[in-house]
Amino acid sequence: MTHSTSRLLLPTLLLGFTLPLTALTGCSAGDAPTSSEGAAGAPPAMSGDRVGGDTLAESGALAPVEPRSDDVPPAEAAAPTEAAPQGTAPNQTETMTNEGTDTSPAEEVATLGAGCFWCIEAVLEQVEGVKSVESGYTGGQTDNPTYKDICTGRTGHAEVVRVTFDPSVLSYSELLDWFWRLHDPTTLNRQGNDRGTQYRSAIFYHSDEQRKIAETSKRDVQPTFDDPIVTEVTEAAVFYPAEQYHQGYYFDNTSQGYCQMVIAPKLKKLGLKY
Repeated sequence: MTHSTSRLLLPTLLLGFTLPLTALTGCSAGDAPTSSEGAAGAPPAMSGDRVGGDTLAESGALAPVEPRSDDVPPAEAAAPTEAAPQGTAPNQTETMTNEGTDTSPAEEVATLGAGCFWCIEAVLEQVEGVKSVESGYTGGQTDNPTYKDICTGRTGHAEVVRVTFDPSVLSYSELLDWFWRLHDPTTLNRQGNDRGTQYRSAIFYHSDEQRKIAETSKRDVQPTFDDPIVTEVTEAAVFYPAEQYHQGYYFDNTSQGYCQMVIAPKLKKLGLKY
């Protein structure tokens, strides 16, 4: 089984000239990007329209490290504390509890599959509150799969992105709003001409809270689609980072045929840099 039709051969009639086959194909294992462009900026507000046939729509803060017992300095007598002026409180070290203090995580991780990871990455890395986006593979039975393995469709993995984001800026629910908009969640094992289980629509949750939010989000967004949503909501499994040339692929290869004809129109529709 070979890579998807759209990465192997894209129509070039719209371009008005014939592109070489290599310019219209997605990377195969061992291919390397040939050009580089700047990073993306933050997006404006969007509407939930469709993108080229596709519908638009956690790790907690690190706990303070306690010193090992052999590192603890000898106890010293505490200096007397002067009374604080009326109306003020003594200067104290903040204790993080569930009452009266913010215990929200500084970072959270989400893993999402929505077709070709080049497309998902190019969108989400431009969303305010997203710290990083890494393309990779998850949900299959083969250890350490390569891109070539994935393209056979027999490893069980999905092409996904692992998104690290700041939940104080972008909530998980808001991230899922982008997820529903950037692809069509009603087509089983397919996005456009990309066909195979590796292109399935999937949310891999990292906590029970994420699971609940994902299920609610899926239910709430269903009325905006004519067909049933087929997105799977599955517990996160081992994530294998994709080969380095897949990382930041779009903005390193904007002149590549697939990028021009599939990704760029999607970004334009979403009001993002392309």
